[in-house]
Amino acid sequence: MTSALARIAAIVFFAALYLADLSGMGMVGPDEPRYADVGRAMAQSGDWITPHLWGQPWFEKPALLYWMTGAGFKLGLGPDLAPRLPVALLSAGFLAFFWWRLRIEWGDRTASCATAMLATSAGWLTYSHVAVTDLPLGAFFSAAVLLALPWIARGEARTLPFAAACLGLATLAKGLVPIVLFLPVFGLGWRRLRDWIRPGPLVAFSVCALPWYVLCTMRNGGEFLRVFFVEQQFGRFSTAALQHVQPWWFYVPVLLGLLFPWCPLIAFPSIGFSKEALRDPRHRVLASVVVFGFVFFSAAVNKLPGYLIPLLPAAFVLVAAGLGRAKHAGLALMFPVILLGLLPAISGAAPRILAFHGLRAGNIPLAGAAYLLLGAAVIAFLIVRYAPGRAFLGAALLSAAGFLWFQSATFPQFDAIASARPRWVRNHPECAPDTSRDLQYGLSYYAGRLLPACAVPAGSVVH
Repeated sequence: MTSALARIAAIVFFAALYLADLSGMGMVGPDEPRYADVGRAMAQSGDWITPHLWGQPWFEKPALLYWMTGAGFKLGLGPDLAPRLPVALLSAGFLAFFWWRLRIEWGDRTASCATAMLATSAGWLTYSHVAVTDLPLGAFFSAAVLLALPWIARGEARTLPFAAACLGLATLAKGLVPIVLFLPVFGLGWRRLRDWIRPGPLVAFSVCALPWYVLCTMRNGGEFLRVFFVEQQFGRFSTAALQHVQPWWFYVPVLLGLLFPWCPLIAFPSIGFSKEALRDPRHRVLASVVVFGFVFFSAAVNKLPGYLIPLLPAAFVLVAAGLGRAKHAGLALMFPVILLGLLPAISGAAPRILAFHGLRAGNIPLAGAAYLLLGAAVIAFLIVRYAPGRAFLGAALLSAAGFLWFQSATFPQFDAIASARPRWVRNHPECAPDTSRDLQYGLSYYAGRLLPACAVPAGSVVH
């Protein structure tokens, strides 16, 4: 009975974390308002094949996210809820699936720990609250990997059609990327690769992935193939034209940030990527997915933080399985609790970092952060000292509560300085001022049309 009540409480807690106040801030960043506008155009026009951005064909991404957004508009949701609610629901559904599959493979403890860590990680939470393609890709790709584990570990092929269907949906979310990321799974099971070209998996993948690509090519011809595959898929990896160039080490701090506050656990040798863990073929494939994906994205010329989202579920499975074997798990769990002390300091900086695209804009108060870390260290010590058997539960509850507070504290700030919504509500401008492209795209989204640039007054000096 106690276990059932605990699960109900966890479901209620995480539902609030993922579904509350999704429209508390307007569209943010350069991508969210554009993807949302494409989905709205599909719902309004009834053309679910060719993506259109402000009246023009736009082939940057496949159709899955646009269909999700279009469904939200068809249901009568508002301009902020229609794009975001489908993504949040997909994320919540994946977390339930994640727990279920891990429970089958590793049992209750590993399933509950991995799910709690993923659900309360900064990366998964952030991308569950914005309508971009990274979360749909991460959910369906990770589902495909998990459904392939019985085939890797025991040669069981009955889940492969479902894995292939999920891989197909992942390609409908972001093109060729999930197929590349899935190469470690194929590589470790290469002796039985013929299982994937049997009718069940082959038909499942084809039905989920191919119809939109075929229809979009038939309707738009070589232009779709050139823009989507040459410019966006291969060009994103190899050329600087898309303006997301970053150094090779970019993803080291990014990965730590996405894993926050659980990132210290990967440093403990008995947790996650240990030799003992890698004797299990399921652990080997998960570790290979994480390492290969990290190297692949680091080798690409263009880099964005959300590209690593598909790697997080596999990483947290490894960490959760390692916690069950670790001799000093309680000591290790002190560090995530300590890091949670940074949330108040980050809450004031995060909106400025997003709005002005740089850590320097955050101006984090270092002295205040040090005091917060010290206070969190005291709490962590008390948990481990007086309730060592409940250390993980305490860390997970504190993380969930901390992020609930963080969302309520920061969403108004994100809305005020990183979104165009307040400016649109205030005066409904007829032109886009000379400002960041995030705000220009946002204003056009709320206007429902591409706003022209505002004229520069005569005599003004243009810099």
